[in-house]
Amino acid sequence: MATLKDVAELAGVSVKTVSNVVNGYSFVKPENERKVREALAATGYKPNVGARNLRRGRTGFIALMVPELSIPYFGELAGGVITAAHAHDWSVLIEQTHGLRDPEAATLASLGPHMVDGAIISPEALHTQDFTRNPTDVPMVLLGEHSLDVPIDHVGIDNVQAARIAVRHLIDLGRTRIAVVGQNPSRGTATQRLAGYHSALADAGLPAPPPGYIAPAAHYHHRDGAEAMARLLALPEPPDAVFCFNDMLAHGAVRAAAERGCNVPRDIAVVGFDNTEHSKYSLPSLTTIAPDKAALAKAAVELVHQRANGDVSAVRDVQIPFTLQVRESTSG
Repeated sequence: MATLKDVAELAGVSVKTVSNVVNGYSFVKPENERKVREALAATGYKPNVGARNLRRGRTGFIALMVPELSIPYFGELAGGVITAAHAHDWSVLIEQTHGLRDPEAATLASLGPHMVDGAIISPEALHTQDFTRNPTDVPMVLLGEHSLDVPIDHVGIDNVQAARIAVRHLIDLGRTRIAVVGQNPSRGTATQRLAGYHSALADAGLPAPPPGYIAPAAHYHHRDGAEAMARLLALPEPPDAVFCFNDMLAHGAVRAAAERGCNVPRDIAVVGFDNTEHSKYSLPSLTTIAPDKAALAKAAVELVHQRANGDVSAVRDVQIPFTLQVRESTSG
């Protein structure tokens, strides 16, 4: 393998000049930089990232903790984090916790500067005391809901406002019997989205939902959405619209409606949340809240990078934009 010395000899410059070019320093003369880059290409030199990280006191890794990679939102988010991390020469170690407190706490306790340079975590079941019980010097960013009272940077969207906009869309279409699928008190995002649902109904002067219209979901999978929709359609007065707390629930709900002879959206309109790739190509295509997942991943990685490089500014709460993607499940 070519070394810095080999490159320097071919370019006719010092080893220090080659090192400055490789590391992106800007004070190299343009002519010398040209010679070095030509020599790098000719020799096929590849920097030893491991050795460089060792010199800098870094591991070259960051951790990403998510509930379930089988849920498309988290798979797509992980892809965005990997892309953003590569820009800083980081590889990503991914831990799946299934949203359970013990695995989440165990992952939190395992984080240390000897393992990773930073961590991005999407907690479902962690409590504030889990962070005080497992203190770490590793820079950390929280994703998702922000109900934890901990001094840690946070990146997310306004779940209350997003839910309000989704339900308002259904109201504007003339739907008045609107149910929700996904209530789960252990999920902070569910609590926030339910608050947005109630707020939209109140703003429109609609009555409180009747019993059975707030359908729980132990998990956020297709089956949970289908089972919830089956219960809703069996009510004496079934809803004419359903707001689901993620796209998988919505796809399951649409399937259950079709199996019972209900046309979506003529008989019942359905809105999801997350704008996963499948929502564009399902039949009918799914109206859904679309958070900017790429921006969310990039913002989280950038915060970790800044903290890892000594940033000691105040804790930041970064709000990522979202849109409502209107498709066939509500518009026909």
